[in-house]
Amino acid sequence: MNRRHFALKTSSMLLAAGLAACSEKPAQAAAPSATKLNPQQAYELSAKAQGFTVGPVMAANTVYVYFDTTCPHCGHLWEQSKPLHGKLKMVWVPVPYLRPQSLTQGATILAATDPVAAMELNETRLMARQGGIEVNPNAGDAVLAKVKANMALFDQMGVDSVPLIVFRNSKTGEYGSQTGALETAQLAGMVGL
Repeated sequence: MNRRHFALKTSSMLLAAGLAACSEKPAQAAAPSATKLNPQQAYELSAKAQGFTVGPVMAANTVYVYFDTTCPHCGHLWEQSKPLHGKLKMVWVPVPYLRPQSLTQGATILAATDPVAAMELNETRLMARQGGIEVNPNAGDAVLAKVKANMALFDQMGVDSVPLIVFRNSKTGEYGSQTGALETAQLAGMVGL
């Protein structure tokens, strides 16, 4: 099979698969734990994550989304979650999973005076293939440490792709986790809206 035919076939397969999740783990990153946590354990662990909140802060139910600043599937989930921002408390947790710049871009978003606007800028630039948000060199070691700690939590869950959604269904009380991008209606149904 020649390279052109292989490239076309690969592109077709990727398009047919649709949006799912990014799972290319860099060689230098820590390997996931051997045991995967159950959904309730993952939810309880996620409460320790350092992210930014979108939606009603005092909501009874929280959904955690682990994302990488360079992941197009995470960008798709961000876009699809926007109609729910007024109804659902979501904590967006940056993890340096896919690329070296994910660490500093995640820290830039967390350190921003308006993390939601910084996330919007990152996702807009990412989807336009402009590389995401420009790194703030003054984000500081403390913020970089938060993003690294998020990655340690992510690794403890034994997950191998982003975005990762960790939730408790507000109607049934059941805990769950889901990797990959979802459409707005799928996300709303999954979390019990």
